[in-house]
Amino acid sequence: MLELIRTNDMVRLSFVVALLRDAGIEAVVFDGHASAVDGSILAVQRRVMVDDEDFAPARGVMLQAGEELPAV
Repeated sequence: MLELIRTNDMVRLSFVVALLRDAGIEAVVFDGHASAVDGSILAVQRRVMVDDEDFAPARGVMLQAGEELPAV
């Protein structure tokens, strides 16, 4: 699996997961529990992960939606 984004913005997480699901791409949020334990103070950010073969299509979907992504 590859990391698509890293954030603690719950609205953005929800939007990205829904956006990818609508495109037929399964996304998994990693580190949700660890982030909650630290109080979501950015010490541990949640990561949206996708399968290796879905990485390029997922980036395309997100860019089309106007989402900013880190450089690869």
